Amino acid sequence: MSTLPKAFITPEEYLEMERKADFRSEYLRGEMFAMAGGSPVHAELAARVIQVIGSQLRGSPCKTFNTDLRIWIESTGLYTYPDLSVICGPLELAAGQTDCVTNPTVLVEVLSPSTEAYDRGAKFGHYRTIRSLQHYVLVAQDRKSIDVFTRRPEGWLLTSANQPGEKVTLEAAGCELALDDVYEGVEISPLSAAAAQGAPQQDHPR
Repeated sequence: MSTLPKAFITPEEYLEMERKADFRSEYLRGEMFAMAGGSPVHAELAARVIQVIGSQLRGSPCKTFNTDLRIWIESTGLYTYPDLSVICGPLELAAGQTDCVTNPTVLVEVLSPSTEAYDRGAKFGHYRTIRSLQHYVLVAQDRKSIDVFTRRPEGWLLTSANQPGEKVTLEAAGCELALDDVYEGVEISPLSAAAAQGAPQQDHPR
């Protein structure tokens, strides 16, 4: 039995559909990829990171944006929605668009069982081509751990916080993430982590 090829969707068609949709989808090379909803822990951690960073950026030229902000990566063509974006200075928009931002300084993803490999691998491959990006932050939800990749002349430097009292610094935004602040009040148990390992994998743009 032959399989019908997927119809190619242009960026313009994607944006038209996306603006009317009830759920978000990523887009790459003519295909749309529905983004799965997060767990309560995922949502709580994303909110905590926004709160912790946002409180430090008051009065600064940097602003925080939640997952409703669409990021367009010009060099690869990926349209996506990070869990948190920090933009320092005026927003830069894709040509002819009013809702596709191109100049994040910091991007944060809360890891899920179905997305961790993608977030650490292919998605980071897209993100590190963004010229304005200085920090890529990964926040685990099955353990207390924060990884930060920071752009350096020699490459991307990894720093981590995974013990009480540890913190990571986001120099380009003039703020930091303390492990204790991010995970304060968040219930992470071995049982929930084990259950998460059985979560179905979802398709992602590559």
